[in-house]
Amino acid sequence: MHTLAHKVAVVAGASAGIGRATAKLFAAHGAAVVLVARREDRLAELADEIRRDGGRASFVAGDVGHPETHDAAVKTAQNDFGGLDVAVNNAGITGTLAPLAELPVEQWHAIVQTNLTSAFLGARSQIPAMLERGGGSVVFTSSFVGTSVGLPGMAAYGAAKAGLMGLVKGITADYAALGVRANALLPGGTVTDLAGDQDQQDWAAGLHAVKRLARPEEIAQAALFLAGPMSSFVAGSALFADGGNAAVKL
Repeated sequence: MHTLAHKVAVVAGASAGIGRATAKLFAAHGAAVVLVARREDRLAELADEIRRDGGRASFVAGDVGHPETHDAAVKTAQNDFGGLDVAVNNAGITGTLAPLAELPVEQWHAIVQTNLTSAFLGARSQIPAMLERGGGSVVFTSSFVGTSVGLPGMAAYGAAKAGLMGLVKGITADYAALGVRANALLPGGTVTDLAGDQDQQDWAAGLHAVKRLARPEEIAQAALFLAGPMSSFVAGSALFADGGNAAVKL
């Protein structure tokens, strides 16, 4: 149960859902975690919970669309815990659901900023710190939307999430030989704040071969694999944790 012993991880989008579950799981497996999100109250609550369970945690409250938030998270990892080994760039929004021709331009920018640009900003801050430690693992939370399917009203979200795969491949070309592995995690529908009401969740469950949505803790297990030593030869890849969504259409 100490897959990440002596490792330091930054988890962006840690205040809820997959990010929260990932931070808790990483801490349980021995990592010191730096929690990043906008909601300071939720971050403080989660950090306290991790410490009560015997883990190590700090937090940085800020907008992941701003480079200074990621710089602060990396500095916190270095100052509080000695360095940075793992980063999970997980922040995301669905934004306004609308056919593309009806989508306001400002919504396009907001969706791309949160889902794609924030991941670039995170990696740009995180990779130099990992290189100082001889390498590390960067995990990006993408989606089955935009990579294996398109969904009505979600063209901007799908484009941004698919763009993460290009980012992963570019980072791999630039840094894999130097010890930094970049991979994308592609969850299926997951019971989070973004999952909608019960009718929407029931509809989404039907898209999956397993006919249910994931629990955040299940997606966190896949993130743990990509972050840890069991995936030491996995780089530039997409790991589907989607309940068979990409493989089967019934």
